[in-house]
Amino acid sequence: MYPSLRRFFRRVRFGTPIVVVSGLPRSGTSMLMKMLEAGGVAVVSDGQRVADEDNPRGYYEDERVKRLARTPDKSWLATARGRAMKIISFLLKELPATNNYRVLLLRRELKEVLASQAKMLERRGERNDVDDQRMLSLLEKDLQQALELLRSGPQFELLELHYRDVVERPEEAAGRINAFLGGRLDPRAMASVVDQSLYRNRG
Repeated sequence: MYPSLRRFFRRVRFGTPIVVVSGLPRSGTSMLMKMLEAGGVAVVSDGQRVADEDNPRGYYEDERVKRLARTPDKSWLATARGRAMKIISFLLKELPATNNYRVLLLRRELKEVLASQAKMLERRGERNDVDDQRMLSLLEKDLQQALELLRSGPQFELLELHYRDVVERPEEAAGRINAFLGGRLDPRAMASVVDQSLYRNRG
């Protein structure tokens, strides 16, 4: 079946897609959520994790997402149809096929991700017992598994974005996102919330 026809039948059966912002932790997903919010997309966030030095513009998280792997009942996800929610790449495999998903996957240089994670842990007085090389291998594996799922699952539509490109050329990124999501957003407003000063761990 042609992809466009398959999407049509899935849309009839499972409704409006959930907009999923995904990527590895510390890859810029909160920035992307803020862009969507500014552009006119309603976001799913419970506000429990408040802004701090690591994410001064907010985290845009929902605690229910963290329990996806442990909770059999995922019916609540249907209430997010037409809205945007942040789900790290490791949890994408927990999304049931009874919804449609338009996924914005944000990729970032793995060494930058690792450096950002290390600084966050340091500020919290925590430590990571996994050596850098092993951690880089784990991050790469997680991302590759997520990409394989997103490219093969009929419930997913995928737009890949690169963190550096979004930060350095926000207008171009906002245009791509707007086109992917149907062309009804405000790209200028989306681009205006990107703060280049928050790109603090450059490779």
